[in-house]
Amino acid sequence: MKHAGILAHSAEGAALCFRTFCQHGFDELGEHQHPDVTLDCIAMARSMPAWDSGDHQSIRTTLATSVSRLAAAGADFFACPDNTAHLALEASGPELALPGLHISRVVAEQAAQQGFTRVGVLGTSYTMEGPIYPRELAACGIEAEIPNPDERRMINTIIFDQLVNGVFTDASRQDYLRVIDRLRGVGCDAVALVCTEIPLLVTPEVSPLPTLDSTRLLARAAFEVAAGRRPLPSWRGGRA
Repeated sequence: MKHAGILAHSAEGAALCFRTFCQHGFDELGEHQHPDVTLDCIAMARSMPAWDSGDHQSIRTTLATSVSRLAAAGADFFACPDNTAHLALEASGPELALPGLHISRVVAEQAAQQGFTRVGVLGTSYTMEGPIYPRELAACGIEAEIPNPDERRMINTIIFDQLVNGVFTDASRQDYLRVIDRLRGVGCDAVALVCTEIPLLVTPEVSPLPTLDSTRLLARAAFEVAAGRRPLPSWRGGRA
């Protein structure tokens, strides 16, 4: 089995990815069993000023430090359970110390496998307004739909004021569900939860649309790589 590295950017999403990765091991390999896994996390506060100024290069340098530490710990590849971080990982720069799974490609492949044709995208403002999900979904023949400007502001505020801090309220859940229901009304047949904390707030049981849970999909893909059921990735930063 391969040694998986989890490149954390925000704590809640990384913790969910770690737990899900290990749970796949328990379910498929036996009690208490899972591939080796190491998680590295540099506090997101270090990168927030750069996110606010659009300095993706600086954020990439910070994330690359985590990848190098994962490599030093013996990891064979990494998975980053933070969709927004991929905007920085795609910035130009030296190759990362390890190959990694690209979360948007994992989500887009799953959307295609399930036959979806128009997918709503919920995440941070950086992710919703960025190029990655429209590009990756389009490569699979799927149209991306993002919330309107007021909805994007609300979604982003809840993420940074609540979700990344482990705060999950029914009022925020209802706000998100209203957005998802409106996306259903304009023809979306699924919603991609592509801030890795959103699946902790919006579960499949309450969503008006089928959900693509980027956190758990990435954890599953990482488990499959570590267990030898999926090839090692080749992406080392830059555009996937």
